[in-house]
Amino acid sequence: MINQPKIVEITEIIEETPTIKTFKFDWDFETLGKPNPGEFVMVWNFNNEKPMSISQINDNELAISVKNIGEFTSQLHELNVGDRIGVRGSYGHGFDNSFTGKKIIAVGGGVGMAPINAIASDLAGNNDVSVISAAQTKDELLFIDSLEKLGVDVNPCTDDGSFGFKGFATNCLESLLEGASYDYAFVCGPEIMMKGIFDILEVANIPGQYSLERYMKCALGVCGQCCVDSEGWRICVEGPVFENEKIEQITEFAQYRRDAAGVKY
Repeated sequence: MINQPKIVEITEIIEETPTIKTFKFDWDFETLGKPNPGEFVMVWNFNNEKPMSISQINDNELAISVKNIGEFTSQLHELNVGDRIGVRGSYGHGFDNSFTGKKIIAVGGGVGMAPINAIASDLAGNNDVSVISAAQTKDELLFIDSLEKLGVDVNPCTDDGSFGFKGFATNCLESLLEGASYDYAFVCGPEIMMKGIFDILEVANIPGQYSLERYMKCALGVCGQCCVDSEGWRICVEGPVFENEKIEQITEFAQYRRDAAGVKY
């Protein structure tokens, strides 16, 4: 873990969808540490800093997948190969990647597929891994080809039915559970989607881990900006990944969150 930004050069940019780009950069695991899937880094564009999930963990190389949704991400999308950014981390409690010989289901919605890609890629060699990659439409689906090359059973799912299963990720999961069972689950995406997945998995008695997102500033657990009701857990330290029993204790889960001023919305 580093608490000061490491200036890195962007080595590759992949235009994943019309709104999402993947940025790769070198990361010396020996000196900077090797992240676990589900952890995040703070990305600095020399003006502002935001948390980003790690979408790929390769040999001394990391990648982040960024959706263009605001001023900061728009500035990142304007960068080119050879440009530099500041990166510090990695931070947080990530996914458990110690499973072997298990039947795994991983569910990612939209850019929530970023950490799902990291954990599914990591577990694919030693487990039977299935992934639901969900998006509103075909052009926004992520990591289907790369995961299939690793032997992952990928189930694309689109709201409009333009590719794969027609419907929401919850509908796709219910369909899969009609003919299969799983030992463990990993989930990331819009919180309302995760709540639906959580409810289905609870009925099916399938334990899992869920990656949450909140407004972060320090990433060190000092400022308290990302604390959740009612336990006060810090998303940047105790999270962003939580197991079933802890998700049940977070009263704001899929109900509300707080802005930079701490006001509910």
